[in-house]
Amino acid sequence: MPGPSELDITPKLFSRQLRSFNEDEMLLIGVNRSPFTRRVAITLKIYDMPFEQRPLSGFGNRDDVRASNPLGRIPALVLDDGETLVDSNAIIDHLDEVYGRHRALTPVSGRDRRAVQKAVALMMGVCEKGLQAAYERNHHPPDKLHQPWIDDCMAQMTNALCTIDAMIEQGSPYLLLRRLTQADVTAFVAERLARGLGVDTAARMPRLRELAMRLAEEDAFRSTEP
Repeated sequence: MPGPSELDITPKLFSRQLRSFNEDEMLLIGVNRSPFTRRVAITLKIYDMPFEQRPLSGFGNRDDVRASNPLGRIPALVLDDGETLVDSNAIIDHLDEVYGRHRALTPVSGRDRRAVQKAVALMMGVCEKGLQAAYERNHHPPDKLHQPWIDDCMAQMTNALCTIDAMIEQGSPYLLLRRLTQADVTAFVAERLARGLGVDTAARMPRLRELAMRLAEEDAFRSTEP
């Protein structure tokens, strides 16, 4: 019998094939090793939304992932009515609107919204540059590595992480606004990735590292550890 990659099926039909539990739950597609997937998983947990997760990799399960996202990228979120959302920013925007409401992790307007979005943009950039550096290291033959490109990616990561570190008020439990926001979620996954790539965040970004350690004790963050 042909597998999903051999069938001409829509994302909605594919999402139905993947389901095996509660049809009323959302389905998150992606592995939490991806910082983009993990930030969605953390957000769903914070909003206390039940969901099922399929740990598919954009590399190891490319055909299956493309059935939900033509780009073959994770995450994708299949809503309980079968509609599929792609890209972590678009997914989180929907979650804020529908489930966050008055407690949305991104403020709805004004200076506070801009401040959170700026921090998120910087940390998303860290994740993108980190994954580019990792791809260069892990998927090119040693004699084909372009070390200047890796060095530039790591420098951009470090500069952005230091900028975020400087934003954190000494003794504050959160990055901005004295409450948990999407800035914290994205900074958490970015710091985790940076450490995995060898950045000494404890020495170079001590306030960010302390923030990440505190957040790691909260259930939404702890329960999504890869």
